Amino acid sequence: MEINIPKSSTVFSSLLRADFTTQWRNRRSAVLALLVPIIILISWKGVIKLFGGAFVLSSAIALGLVAIGLMGYSNSVARDRDKGIFQRLRVAPIPGWAIMISRLTVQLTMILLVTLCVFITGYYVDGIHLSAVGYLLTVISALVGGAVYLSLGQMIVGLIKNPETVNSTSRLVYFAFIITGMLGGLGVLGDQAKEIAKWSPYGTVQTMLAGSLQPDLWHNETTMALLVTLGYTLIFAFMGIKKFKWNTR
Repeated sequence: MEINIPKSSTVFSSLLRADFTTQWRNRRSAVLALLVPIIILISWKGVIKLFGGAFVLSSAIALGLVAIGLMGYSNSVARDRDKGIFQRLRVAPIPGWAIMISRLTVQLTMILLVTLCVFITGYYVDGIHLSAVGYLLTVISALVGGAVYLSLGQMIVGLIKNPETVNSTSRLVYFAFIITGMLGGLGVLGDQAKEIAKWSPYGTVQTMLAGSLQPDLWHNETTMALLVTLGYTLIFAFMGIKKFKWNTR
């Protein structure tokens, strides 16, 4: 009896559709990821006169990226692993890396959606206008910056097996980014905290985004922020992939 084994591409496309469907059913988390940067953008309208539109837009996008990578990706992976979904998917004729690529594709789509929503809100509500090159470079930078938080989320689920602990850890790290990023970056916590925030994952992503929003003002410090961001991504991804287990046993 001949057994027809589906092609890997067919299995992957089905898996991708299933992941997008799951994201839609859990759209409350997606809405939260969208609301956080938009609320920040609207509430910081008065800050534009002090620090400029690029600073406000980059901060809003950076916080949205943190929410997607930490609150969205890490918690969904930990939850599905605890339910044994990954263990069942491993039986399918598709490599393990393809399973994770499907998940990451969904999150990268969310990053694009958040970035576009911030652009639209900034344009119509705050009156922030950018050049076409600025919009394009910022989208690319958002994807690069989003990779930092996705890899950080991967590291968290790699080091921690319990989904509840993953959830609480993600929230703690998210809160730490808000404090060090928003308050530290503004200098509220002092010069030393401002310097630490500047070279933290949040700070380097925010600097890179701000430089992309205004390509004419891209300088050596922005390039250094890009390189440090890529370095963070490689370290987090290496640890997350090395320590990740497909089940909680």
